[in-house]
Amino acid sequence: MQKNFGERTVTLCAALLTALVACLILMSGCSGGGLGGKARPRTLADVPSEHLAFRFEPDVTEPPTAAVASTNEKLESVQRDFDIRRPDDALLRTIASPDGGRVLALYAAGDTVEGQFLIDLYTGDGQFLRKYMPSNLSGDFPSTLSWSPDGQAVAFIAHGNRSATSPQPTPSALNPTASPNAGAPLAPTVPAFSTEQIYVGDRDGFTVRPLTTRDGLIYFYFAWAPDSHALAALACKEDEWSERETEDKPPAGRPRLIFINGSERLLDDRLTDVLPVWSPDAAKVATAFETDVVIYDASLTNAPTGARITLADPLLAASVAYDEAKKTEGETANKNDSSKSGTTQTNSNATNGGGTTGGDSSSPPLSFNPVVRLQWPQAQTLFAQTGFVRIYRGGEIRSNYLRWHTLHLSPQAALLKIARRR
Repeated sequence: MQKNFGERTVTLCAALLTALVACLILMSGCSGGGLGGKARPRTLADVPSEHLAFRFEPDVTEPPTAAVASTNEKLESVQRDFDIRRPDDALLRTIASPDGGRVLALYAAGDTVEGQFLIDLYTGDGQFLRKYMPSNLSGDFPSTLSWSPDGQAVAFIAHGNRSATSPQPTPSALNPTASPNAGAPLAPTVPAFSTEQIYVGDRDGFTVRPLTTRDGLIYFYFAWAPDSHALAALACKEDEWSERETEDKPPAGRPRLIFINGSERLLDDRLTDVLPVWSPDAAKVATAFETDVVIYDASLTNAPTGARITLADPLLAASVAYDEAKKTEGETANKNDSSKSGTTQTNSNATNGGGTTGGDSSSPPLSFNPVVRLQWPQAQTLFAQTGFVRIYRGGEIRSNYLRWHTLHLSPQAALLKIARRR
């Protein structure tokens, strides 16, 4: 009897211990994160944009940037192939896939319109594979052409090839003595449009298709999500493009998300010339409008939401301090120069780009400018550059008062407080 009672006690204790462990596991799962349950977030990816807090730090050093390949970079083996077999084509640039196994060759043929390009596909060691761009397209905005981060897709911007009146020759036609595997049929045609659209194709160039099909809109920029699931892009109307060009301003478009299945979501109905950037976890996209930074949630299934970070006041205060510091530096420099030369110099306005316009203290500081660029190297750190930028006819770019600032992001205290209570 005593033995049976002891066995039942051990069994009961084991059952209680199992239940306790299960409960602890369940509680641990609940505290890990989740948007609906308002549990403590594991990462900022779990925090909706509207629940982000920020700390502004002005005038920081320029953020580290990922190495960007030169737009004139040309793989030597591909250049050699053009020199030997394709003397009538001009190689403009080569872009290798992340693993180096495939190379895109951007080139201009004899009838290619200036500023546009065609694409062929090579192996990593410079062997021609096939024509990549469909024969009824011409490429635009060559700097945007890029491989997806996972190396399985290519995206580029193109419009209908209005200048092409006859099929373009394949490399084998250019050189009848070329090896049989060097030539390839022309890439099949695809739907083409009168304005620039985004096209996407697979790693080997067999399934090139239009990702956007909104004729009349000019898609002039896109950026791959770090996990390759979507693109963040800018697009505008033709008259909006012309108006900005007349005003010597960079092109501006409405930010949007474009998913690989072709679905598209407009993020904002306002025009911006600040190129959208992805958070490193691919959960959010940021852009800016004047002195406001806006962060959008980039969920594939949920309608994207956003939050505006208004920086006018902190930027203005930072500019006042910045210009005053520059003014002091200028006065010190003038005094040093005067003492060396034995002459007296006056400085009624700020030097080195600082101070207020015409000495009017009610005018904004000269260094007070809108956000012109963003970088998001870490989930908690978003860099914003302010400055004055104009693009004049002929492509001349003038910029001044370029300064970097940091937004340190974190969950709002109220969100963490709710999570602790749960």
